[in-house]
Amino acid sequence: MDRSAQDPPQTFTDFLRKVFKKFLDSLAIFLNRLGIKPNMVTWFGLLGNIVAGALMALGHLVWGGIVMMLVVPLDALDGTMARLLGEDSKYGSLVDSVTDRYSEIAIFTGLLIHLSITGTTRDTLLVFFAMVGSIMVSYIRAKAESLGFTSSIGLVSRAERYLILVPGILFGFLKISLWILAIFGNLTALQRFLYVRKQAINAKNKKK
Repeated sequence: MDRSAQDPPQTFTDFLRKVFKKFLDSLAIFLNRLGIKPNMVTWFGLLGNIVAGALMALGHLVWGGIVMMLVVPLDALDGTMARLLGEDSKYGSLVDSVTDRYSEIAIFTGLLIHLSITGTTRDTLLVFFAMVGSIMVSYIRAKAESLGFTSSIGLVSRAERYLILVPGILFGFLKISLWILAIFGNLTALQRFLYVRKQAINAKNKKK
């Protein structure tokens, strides 16, 4: 597929990776020297998010939010470790993407259970649509890139989702955070879909 000659746009997540690159590289080098494998960090991150989701399901939102906040950086760290070891691969990228999705599902499931007990039907639907938007944003990017397109655009990428959700959990405005994610997550998914559609149309027209 033909890509734009210009550099593709970047999300806030990509921006943060650049800003903290030196710090992540230093920490990754240290962990690599200790003999810790990138996959260990990946699976530990998933386990941490499962624990966070379980705590939220049991009603311990603050503790769940703290655990979630502590394991978030591992999402970028495992890939950095693999890159520095020269072990980054398509399969490793697949594992990382799959565990990221399960991590998000674990968090939203915990919130869904909590609000199904303490909230209303509207609250549970709110969690559901926030989860759908979050997963579709990531899915469209992965699918687009597998087809040779770019889709690194949108208001609510992975980093933004955590920056919106974690404070809401910790400081008591969870429903506001969920409303933001439910609306802007799905808008971001639509935005990415239309962006890829535009690339596909342009590629088709160039072949004529």
